[in-house]
Amino acid sequence: METSGSTGRPKRVLLSRAALLASADATHRRLTGPGQWLLALPITYVAGLQVAVRSLRAGQPPIEVVGGDWRAAIEQATAERLHTSLVPTQLHRLLDDPASLEALRGVDTVLLGGGPVDLELRARAEAEGLNVVATYGSSETSGGCVYDGVPLDAVEIAIDADGRIRIGGPTLFDGYDGDPALTAETLVDGWFVTSDLGRFTDGRLQVLGRVDDVVISGGLNVPTPAVAARLREHPAVAECHVLGVPDDEWGHRVVAFVRLVEDAAGPGGGGSEASMWREWVAGGAGLDHRWAPRQVVVVETFPLLDNGKVDRLALRRLAEADA
Repeated sequence: METSGSTGRPKRVLLSRAALLASADATHRRLTGPGQWLLALPITYVAGLQVAVRSLRAGQPPIEVVGGDWRAAIEQATAERLHTSLVPTQLHRLLDDPASLEALRGVDTVLLGGGPVDLELRARAEAEGLNVVATYGSSETSGGCVYDGVPLDAVEIAIDADGRIRIGGPTLFDGYDGDPALTAETLVDGWFVTSDLGRFTDGRLQVLGRVDDVVISGGLNVPTPAVAARLREHPAVAECHVLGVPDDEWGHRVVAFVRLVEDAAGPGGGGSEASMWREWVAGGAGLDHRWAPRQVVVVETFPLLDNGKVDRLALRRLAEADA
């Protein structure tokens, strides 16, 4: 199973039958029983593959959502329970489509993973009557293995001294195909050493972002998830991502990519005036004013990979072209 490659070269992950089944069974236990699954993600990525595995494990054929027609897909359901798995970008778009949203209300559980889950997005979905469960995991863990901050049965979570998340348990991969050096570096004493930082808050895992989400700009450590979270608080922002882009002067410059609400303008009426956005970020409680982005790129849509995740490499190219 190839990783998404959203941050670089895709890796080929070796997953055993036992690991996939352990994940599927643990998911059904957490969701209080098996059901039928709607397939809205490519089966060539782990989230889509697991929809198929869970379906087969439950003795139900997966129902493919063809052409985004959720109503037609749901009408094919024969089981009492109905679940699906989405990435945040998909949920954003579904919430903006009244017909799809109405159909999605017939789904018992929406697993949401593949990237950070914005609290406002989740609150909006739940206000519309959707039962959203935020998941954390990767191809190396047979997909999501932590649901709403709580590990699935038999999954173990530990936090290293440097804040890096380690994962253990029966859902782990066996290694990287053709890359024993990377396997030895990543699978250590039975633990998968992730590239994510985390902490426990009230007994639940809180994922703070990737190790490389902390950008060193002008000698200052800038946590890009915190900057993105502040930008999403602006009423004109529909969606936002923040990255570090190589820069001759700063080492890396902090770049914000924003999609505005339709017919909305940014701070001061200007969508892409970096100084206005910098003032907005600098005014956020608990934020260092030096974290403010040095470049803002307004986009109509975000470039996506086949699995629905944002293509971070494409965003970097946009920043370089816009500079």
